Amino acid sequence: MGLLNIFSSKDPEDYELKGDKLVEAGAHGKAIGEYERALERLEKTAPWDDGFRQSLREKIHSSRETLVLQHKKTAAGMIEAGYHEDALQYIQLALELTEDPDLISDLENQKRKLEARALEGIQDAYPEVEIADQEEAQEDEPVDGEPDDEYFAALIGTLPDEVQKAYTGYGNAFKKGYLALNQGDFESATESLYQALEENSDAQGYIPLELATACLNLEQYDDARGLLETFLQHHPDVLPAYQLLCEIYWETKAFDRAESLLATLPRQLAESVAGFVLFGETLFHAEKYKEAKAFYRDFLKTYDWNETIARALAKTHEALNEMANARNIYQDIMGQCHSCHSRIDPYIKQKYADLSFASGLNTSEVLELYLSLVREVPGNKADYYQKISQIYTAQSNGTEARRFELFAEKAKEEEKPASAETTEI
Repeated sequence: MGLLNIFSSKDPEDYELKGDKLVEAGAHGKAIGEYERALERLEKTAPWDDGFRQSLREKIHSSRETLVLQHKKTAAGMIEAGYHEDALQYIQLALELTEDPDLISDLENQKRKLEARALEGIQDAYPEVEIADQEEAQEDEPVDGEPDDEYFAALIGTLPDEVQKAYTGYGNAFKKGYLALNQGDFESATESLYQALEENSDAQGYIPLELATACLNLEQYDDARGLLETFLQHHPDVLPAYQLLCEIYWETKAFDRAESLLATLPRQLAESVAGFVLFGETLFHAEKYKEAKAFYRDFLKTYDWNETIARALAKTHEALNEMANARNIYQDIMGQCHSCHSRIDPYIKQKYADLSFASGLNTSEVLELYLSLVREVPGNKADYYQKISQIYTAQSNGTEARRFELFAEKAKEEEKPASAETTEI
């Protein structure tokens, strides 16, 4: 999935965190893939958690629309430079992603203008050629031609220059495999990337890293491990290889091997936030929760505030059933967002509100959080309304308690057509 400072595990929260880091790095296309993996995993582990599900959907939507604006900006630059055919490809990519009616209308207008200009250019150059139908002309485009090249260029555009140069030199099989990998077609990706590895056997390049990613997603742990261990012999400074290898060790319960691997991290990587996260996650997956807690706390005492570490610490407190400590950390995360005037992740809001509610803290602050979550995560509003009603009951406000109880009942009724199974007798 590319050379970025990310890590993952089989928990949906970890996939979400991976997506968040990709968003911070500006890799919105790859972030969408991680959020979708989180959503898929959530359906298997906690299908009732509508609040988290809605939060992930919002992040997917936000990343898609951000990517749309990036493609639109790139297209504008290409138009200005006179590269109209390339601009058309980016506009088409944007149209495939966006759900914004205004953007769709604007992009379709630009597309029509560029297509008309292209037709005019053909007719000017070849006046004897009659263009009878635009759709017929489009049907002549090769399926595996320029559109794939443009999409491939867009995907690798966030990678370091030397990596982009390497990726463009690996040939068509690698391109197909990389595209399939980023589209979630891991079987096709594996087949094409193995072919690319054979075609580039003399080069100690990055193909094994991408191939190992595909194998990992297919749970082919032995193959992925072998590829990564060999890769690190030639590229000991590539952090994503350590991250993927750690994930394999976590999945196969080889926690000692993960710790031994992290002990070999080059100093620059070991002292990075991602390096600390990998070590803490290894402790957490090994269920060494007390050691993980001490490790994360030491980090926050020694270094500046870091939300990734704070979230990991809160999760560790929950694993230790130290709910008050977890709640306080979620509150600190919200406070940091307030101080820098950034939007609070609805997932953090819900974590803090639910932990407060469960402990009997039926305060106006918690009530306000649930009211805001009704707007931000409407798919879970029945649960929020129910809790709001209970908070009003605890505050001896029977009128509001009954009103929100009715809201909860109505929301549950609205959910039935979409979720209830009908059986004919």
